[in-house]
Amino acid sequence: MQTTARAAQSNPRTVALGAFAGTALEWYDYYVYGTAAALVFNTQFFPELSPVAGTMASFATFGVGFVARPVGAAVFGHLGDRYGRRRILMVTVVLIGVVTGCIGLLPTYAQIGVAAPILLATLRLLQGLSVGGEWSGAATLAVEHAPKEKRGIYGVMPQMGSPVGSLTATGVFALVSLLPDAQFESWGWRIPFLLGFPLLLIALWVRSRVDESPVFQEMLVQQRAAKRPLVELFRTGGGRLVVGIAVSFVGIGGYYLAGTYLTNYGADTVGIDRTVLLNAAVCGSFLNLCLYPLFGRIADRVGPGPVAVWGAAASAVAAFPIFWLVGLGTAWSIATAMVAGLVLVSVSYAACGQLLSEMFSSEVRYSGVGLSYNVSGAISGFVPLAATALLAATGGSLWSLAAMLCVFSLITLFAAVAAQRLRVAEL
Repeated sequence: MQTTARAAQSNPRTVALGAFAGTALEWYDYYVYGTAAALVFNTQFFPELSPVAGTMASFATFGVGFVARPVGAAVFGHLGDRYGRRRILMVTVVLIGVVTGCIGLLPTYAQIGVAAPILLATLRLLQGLSVGGEWSGAATLAVEHAPKEKRGIYGVMPQMGSPVGSLTATGVFALVSLLPDAQFESWGWRIPFLLGFPLLLIALWVRSRVDESPVFQEMLVQQRAAKRPLVELFRTGGGRLVVGIAVSFVGIGGYYLAGTYLTNYGADTVGIDRTVLLNAAVCGSFLNLCLYPLFGRIADRVGPGPVAVWGAAASAVAAFPIFWLVGLGTAWSIATAMVAGLVLVSVSYAACGQLLSEMFSSEVRYSGVGLSYNVSGAISGFVPLAATALLAATGGSLWSLAAMLCVFSLITLFAAVAAQRLRVAEL
């Protein structure tokens, strides 16, 4: 039976490309929204508010997508554990691409009034639902296809979609930001969103060539598929969920603090040209893209746990130096801080796919990975908003933000240590 189940396994390159393509689109969409929330949504959709209130409202819609992600993780995770990983991943990639393109077609507040921010929040909600099932399904599918000795490099493929998505999103925004301000605010900001339509077609074509997970096929042959995966997950794996949420925390929350928030802080508070900040984000994403395969290879040698621990420790140690650089208030110091922060918090993130997949049994893996990752994402989605409020409450003290990053890092460090002891034997 095992031989039959594994006979349909895709070519390794096809699996890697399929996992990568969908998550690249996912993160392109998310980073496009995050960048637009930092730079333009406050004036396009919340012009009646003060600059600070408009920025906070803009970041609040950014956070709405993260609140929806656990719901999407529960729904798509249940379906993925019940009916197959590949089938559900085709649905999620279509939904996120269509929603992102539609954001580029939205009328603004000046055109339709209060309906504009309502429609924006609604589309962001749908985007969050689809993303809730995307990364976790891609990570599960990649690791379940992987030979045991190559789970690290397979597991890092969905993570590589993050820097590529960020690189593409910030690169596109850097180009459109070269337009005169009037043109950028009138129609230029729409271009990155409209590109979601052609990118969807590419991702859909690549993913259609990937076979179902051999682990899931084997589970069907042996009639081991759970009828109620979510119920089974909470009955047997509640503690694992808590650990999984914490494992993901610095990789997601730290990234939005070092990337999305500092982009807004540098542009609006310090007055640095937004192109400089976008170029810093591009540089950080490019370095991550180059380093992720290295982290995957290291995970194949020592396991994903140590990689996550080392990355969390490094970001904790660097938290105060990073925000000391921000406090210098120059373009080069803030850009350097952004690059350092984006790279360091991504070390732990590189190990998440394999580490989370190995914590849950195959019957509930999609659900477990999805809820762990996306509950963490739901909390992290409000990091830019929380950072804005915290900075205001502390009279502009950047040390409060350094402490925030340090706490995020320590949460992930201790969780990664616990996760190593919770790895399941079968996969």
